[in-house]
Amino acid sequence: MIKKDLYHSKNTLAIILAAGLGNRMKSSQSKVLHKIAGRSMINHVIGSLNSVGIKKKIVVVAKNMKDVTKEVDPNPTITQSKPLGTGNAVKTVLKKITASKNNILVLYGADPLISAKTIKRLIDRINKSDKPAIVALGFKSRFPKTYGRLITNKHRTLTSIIEAKEATREQLAINLCNSGAMIINGKYITKLINTIKNNNKKQEYYLTDIIEIATKNGHRCTYIEGDEEELIGVDTRIDLAKAEQVFQKRARESVLLGGATLSDPSSIFFSWDTKIGKDVIIGPNVIFGPGVTIENNVTIKAFCHIEGTLISKGAIIGPFARLRPKTKIGEEAQIGNFVEVKNTTIKAKVKASHLSYIGDAPIDVNTNIGAGTITCNFDGVSKHKTQIGKEVFIGSNAALIAPIKIGDNATIGAGSVITKDIPPYSLGLTRTSQKEISNWNTGELEAQKKMPNRKKLKKG
Repeated sequence: MIKKDLYHSKNTLAIILAAGLGNRMKSSQSKVLHKIAGRSMINHVIGSLNSVGIKKKIVVVAKNMKDVTKEVDPNPTITQSKPLGTGNAVKTVLKKITASKNNILVLYGADPLISAKTIKRLIDRINKSDKPAIVALGFKSRFPKTYGRLITNKHRTLTSIIEAKEATREQLAINLCNSGAMIINGKYITKLINTIKNNNKKQEYYLTDIIEIATKNGHRCTYIEGDEEELIGVDTRIDLAKAEQVFQKRARESVLLGGATLSDPSSIFFSWDTKIGKDVIIGPNVIFGPGVTIENNVTIKAFCHIEGTLISKGAIIGPFARLRPKTKIGEEAQIGNFVEVKNTTIKAKVKASHLSYIGDAPIDVNTNIGAGTITCNFDGVSKHKTQIGKEVFIGSNAALIAPIKIGDNATIGAGSVITKDIPPYSLGLTRTSQKEISNWNTGELEAQKKMPNRKKLKKG
């Protein structure tokens, strides 16, 4: 069965329509580049295609969409020179490929939530024994509004798709809606596409017209039903927010079912690629950026922001911790409140419990980082490393001026500014002598506070 599925995927070519300018997004950025869970919408679609094993993909872009071309690289792009509709976009691709040996799967770059499972269902359906010429993807909606409608006969055969602007009152009463996605037998697609006319209110070439044309030519068309939430098309920022909500809802459910505890699921936000182990506990108001992997038995307390980080088993993070990209937290390490870590490997059982910045600073096992410690890694031009050995004790409010090495079992005195390497088992200490000034807090001083125009006393 798996080999058969792979065979079907190899004989499927995906065309992703991404030429829409997205004027309703009110953005200088191409519509399909807006992100859901930290990933561009079009790369969500490409990711689902990759999961099915579809290697042949072509993205249709408009003029001056270099940003989209860069985003989808190495997948090829073809430019639709004029915005003449979805039918014209597909026709533009067909002029440059040989379609007859493939099934042509048409998806939209601004439909980010379509799943690999649904794509696979489309591919499986067109390869069934009745061999339909076209399979469309529809969904039932309580509020169809501006969606196109799937028109079927009593045998559940799809006879046409009508755009809402072109539909009659009776057709608008239908709640079986068009998602836009469809798969077409490559043997027929070129002839059918070339027959599409633009005699409609928008004077565009609608890809949806291909269903009625195929039916009139004696070809059988059908459809499968998907889930309305999954098939959200994003045209406005409101749609984008709705798609984000759907993604997060599903991500939270997946994490919970995978064996983690979320104390307040609605306040926790995951990236598209977040990986969470078992027996992980995540407090409220935690945000995961891209590239986070959390192993088993980790605790993440409230109000943490984590991206580009591996957290090993048994570690405790937060509250109010920020972990930035290229960070690795070792087993049973503790990163506490208001600690920021960046581009650093922190090994097992290291403790940095509060109020520290640790950047470009590999730290070996069992080391303790005192409150207020700062690794001064940037000299205004370049970043430098602070290398801290195992079982080191860094006193509170220490500043470590990189590049520098702190040897194993060394101690850094509180309040020190360390500018040179500290050998193993040594104490590093930089302090000025302490002074005491007698009679500092006297009645005369208190009287001065009450008489602001009096000549100020000189302290000491």
